[in-house]
Amino acid sequence: MFERFTKGARAVVTGAVAVAEREGAPAVTEEHLLLALLDAEDTRAALALRALGATERRASLEAALAAARRRGGLSTVEVDALADLGIDVARIVARVEETHGPGALTAGSDGRPRGSKRRPFTRESKKVLEQSLRVCLGRREKEIGDEHLLLALTARPGVVSEALADHGVTYTAVERALDRPRA
Repeated sequence: MFERFTKGARAVVTGAVAVAEREGAPAVTEEHLLLALLDAEDTRAALALRALGATERRASLEAALAAARRRGGLSTVEVDALADLGIDVARIVARVEETHGPGALTAGSDGRPRGSKRRPFTRESKKVLEQSLRVCLGRREKEIGDEHLLLALTARPGVVSEALADHGVTYTAVERALDRPRA
């Protein structure tokens, strides 16, 4: 499938690996794909993100992702569902951090085998790559561009799509931004 990726989409994927390495993450996640998209310049996804104001609100987006990591990767929808069951996630996080230190529920050390140079993709980030192919085919386009990766991130449920939606970056909004004539 990677051979169908445009130069821009390939740059996002390798950029996500670089972000994961910089953070010392054990694997490449959906969040790393988003951060690499936000780093992109002069691509279709970068132009759409800029048009939707996401690049100006990057710090807020990163804060929302960090808050979700602190909650062990739970989305606010999941936190609300647990609250309906009488489970206070904030209280649990506070108790865990009180015992084990701040950020105890975030990803730990790099779990790759010693000598391994390859950083794996999580199941969820692989699903984003697969979804980008479906989005591309659904739009009747031949190559998978970084815009298809962005659309895939907005289409899949979870923390990243929730953070994007909270910042006005939904599937529909991205499609509209992509379909606008370029100035």
